[in-house]
Amino acid sequence: MTIIQDIRTAPERTFLADYLETLSLVERLHRLLLDVIKDEFERLGILEINAVQALLLFNIGENEVTAGELKSRGYYQGSNVSYNLKKLVDLGYMHHQRCQIDRRSVRVRLTAKGRELNNVDPQAVKRYIAAEQRKKAHIDAAKDELETVTEQLSWREELMHVLLNMDPSAFERLTQRLLRESGFIQVEVTGRSGDGGIDGKGIMRLGGLLSFHVIFQCKRYRGSVSAGQVRDFRGAMVGRADKGLLITTGNFTKDAVREATRDGAPAIDLVDGDSLVEKLRELALGVETRRIEVEQITIDPAWFAKI
Repeated sequence: MTIIQDIRTAPERTFLADYLETLSLVERLHRLLLDVIKDEFERLGILEINAVQALLLFNIGENEVTAGELKSRGYYQGSNVSYNLKKLVDLGYMHHQRCQIDRRSVRVRLTAKGRELNNVDPQAVKRYIAAEQRKKAHIDAAKDELETVTEQLSWREELMHVLLNMDPSAFERLTQRLLRESGFIQVEVTGRSGDGGIDGKGIMRLGGLLSFHVIFQCKRYRGSVSAGQVRDFRGAMVGRADKGLLITTGNFTKDAVREATRDGAPAIDLVDGDSLVEKLRELALGVETRRIEVEQITIDPAWFAKI
């Protein structure tokens, strides 16, 4: 059996990781530079040469060099130098001639047309940087929004998990507390068997002048409450209260919603799991909300450029 083990020490592995990351950043920076040149050429309507060929002109500048020197300086991939130099010569951006000392070598320099194109426009760079910063700001804003939505889903799911794992009698007491905090008085939990599924009753007062007797039922499960269950609850509440309140950690079917508001029948208000979770947060019942201020600082390069 052969065992292959990495014998590099931790510092060596760290150095290698940093080295590879640096190479990746350099490549990314080079691509961004090509994007700057491409965008400026499109703005100026120069379409006969590409960004890489323009960068080659910039690297030559005021010098007179050979293709071999360009390769050795790392300015360009050797396999493409000859093609791009020939194209730049054909388009009139570059002049070439045989070296007087070594006739095998061809030296190139920029023509007047090439030197004119070689001038870097600082405003173009500023425009590109500003555009990239705006793009980054939009991306950051989208990420913040996504994180906010994720956090909201996270606390809602956690709270729902707690509710679903509560003892049935504890969930009824929580409903009692919820109704009291919402303005109900004389809220009692009955929960007697054979009482048609009624879990409690209370009185809702409006403006100190009107009052409604309300009975409620709690359904602590993940499923959907059906229209039949709403009808059964209504049958149990007839003659006992003015309104009914059906609270569930799940949701209600469309037929159940229609049954709850059916004409000619006592009205039943429905509270599903999402509404229940939000109400607990609003009343701070077992849910603590802390406000955290975040300071975001943005640099405006255009402002400094005008100084």
